[in-house]
Amino acid sequence: MVPTVTNRATGSFDVKITPLATDTPAEGSPLGRMSIDKQFHGDLEGTSTGQMLTAGTAIKNSAGYVAIERVTGSLHGRTGTFALQHNATMTRGTGALNIVVVPDSGTGELTGLSGTLRIEIAAGKHGYVFEYVID
Repeated sequence: MVPTVTNRATGSFDVKITPLATDTPAEGSPLGRMSIDKQFHGDLEGTSTGQMLTAGTAIKNSAGYVAIERVTGSLHGRTGTFALQHNATMTRGTGALNIVVVPDSGTGELTGLSGTLRIEIAAGKHGYVFEYVID
């Protein structure tokens, strides 16, 4: 059996989030739907489009979101597309974020892609660390 080698891609991205719909009930969590447009730079060069669903709360800095985005581009020189699935919560300012490649979503030279992506925000700039395997 050949050992699996995990690759690491790093870089930055620009993101534009546009509200599409909101539902603010008299009682309960306000819900929102937004579009996501990203431009990736670095080891991953490309674009993504997606949608995000959000739920807010009456408690400051507590919320949740889920999102799916389709990435089109080049990862360490291999071209294709793949989908990312986001699941995040914030509890009174403490965040938990999980972003994974949707299984079997890779196309072209990215067929067989799996992995996790971590977002890092420093000085107002968005960065990513993408740990991945291509089988």
